[in-house]
Amino acid sequence: MTKEAFTQALRQTVDAACRAFVDARDGSWALKGVIDIHRRIHRLSPDTKLVSKLFELALAPSLAAFAKRCGMRFLAAPEQNTYPDVTFEAADGTRFAVDIKSSYRKSPTAINGMTLGAFTGYFRNRNSTKNILYPYGSYRAHLVVGLLYTIEPTEKSAPLEPVTVDALDTLPAVLRDVQGFVQEKWRIALDRPGSGNTKNIGSVTGIEALIAGDGPFAPYGEDVFDDYWMNYLTADMARRAELPAPYYRNLREYLAFRGLQRT
Repeated sequence: MTKEAFTQALRQTVDAACRAFVDARDGSWALKGVIDIHRRIHRLSPDTKLVSKLFELALAPSLAAFAKRCGMRFLAAPEQNTYPDVTFEAADGTRFAVDIKSSYRKSPTAINGMTLGAFTGYFRNRNSTKNILYPYGSYRAHLVVGLLYTIEPTEKSAPLEPVTVDALDTLPAVLRDVQGFVQEKWRIALDRPGSGNTKNIGSVTGIEALIAGDGPFAPYGEDVFDDYWMNYLTADMARRAELPAPYYRNLREYLAFRGLQRT
């Protein structure tokens, strides 16, 4: 299967899964709580780490079924810090890496942001198997399944105590308007790290750019993205390498550094 065909088929699967994630009556999230062995349901919170993990768990059956339809193996990451979240492997050895990301809307046109994986370690040493299921260079494409949502304001009257299954509808939804997208990582990457001092690639935050794959590297291609991030240095990395400063700090400076023309 070509990269383009795989991406399009995966996009259709994610779109269908997102429709199943919401209550058709009002667009709210269909997941309302966590049930215990006593059949009591505990309400959810909009904590981003919790929401991210629940999305990942809820999406897994659809992705596994997609792999089966495509005649591929579905390989989930064996550990939390292993890249990618899911590997799809065809009978001929072709592999696609899929990371599942989520973020909440800060406005109708922008999200809070995502991180798109490390720019050190296995990203630079493409034959390494440390913290990655297979070497980075062995994948035909590196894709992001993104899930965007709006956080619902908490109702003061919402029950804090667990409820019975019969009272499920009394639990408020913590989010609504789930929207999915599928893009190659390089198409939605920024030219700066995602957060703080972490060595992770940041994503664009404009919703239209995410859906269309129209990030700053889109006009230049994946090779430029790879070269940029494989040689990007934070100020601390430059000091440790005994350099007076990083080679470049953004895409504009990188293009000048490489003698490339801006598009």
